[in-house]
Amino acid sequence: MSNIEKQIDKERQEAREVCSSEGATSSECAAAWDVVEELQAEAAHQRENQPQKTSLEKYCDDNPEAAECRIYED
Repeated sequence: MSNIEKQIDKERQEAREVCSSEGATSSECAAAWDVVEELQAEAAHQRENQPQKTSLEKYCDDNPEAAECRIYED
């Protein structure tokens, strides 16, 4: 699990605790969930900027010995 995913889980748990103690309609509860939302948006942004692997690349990662995955030097 990535560092940002761990942070999201931590903030989500904290938001639940704040909302249960302060009330679901409190400003503290709303602020806590805003933090979670911002972290989730950042995680989505980071995933979007990562190069996506093709299905063949994923297959070759799992099966490097397959004939389709051989790399020949010129």
